[in-house]
Amino acid sequence: QTQLVESGGGLVQAGDSLTLSCVLSGGTFSTYGMGWFRQAPEKEREFVAYISWRGGERTIYGDAVKGRFTVTRDNAKNTVFLQMHGLKPEDTATYYCARSQGSYYTIPNGYDYWGQGTQVTVSS
Repeated sequence: QTQLVESGGGLVQAGDSLTLSCVLSGGTFSTYGMGWFRQAPEKEREFVAYISWRGGERTIYGDAVKGRFTVTRDNAKNTVFLQMHGLKPEDTATYYCARSQGSYYTIPNGYDYWGQGTQVTVSS
């Protein structure tokens, strides 16, 4: 049974940095792209970042996080990371990682397995 578990969330101040991790177990990781999404209360799930299975080959970022967030992966550890810098109060959300089905990288329907989420709260 494929499972994704995120960690690394927390309460930080505006301008701080935080790194999220997501570990996949019970399934294939190294040949799938991975994505990060976030969802704030009463808002739709928002695309944050995508990384292809060959980590450095292709990355995509949502407009709201370009230049501040970086997605990387370690295939040997079945782990994908999201480095977040220059955090803003509007980055406050629950962050989810997900495994890509191979297309439609920026919408939730393009992913088959999801983690339970990790909360990031940015105070002003």
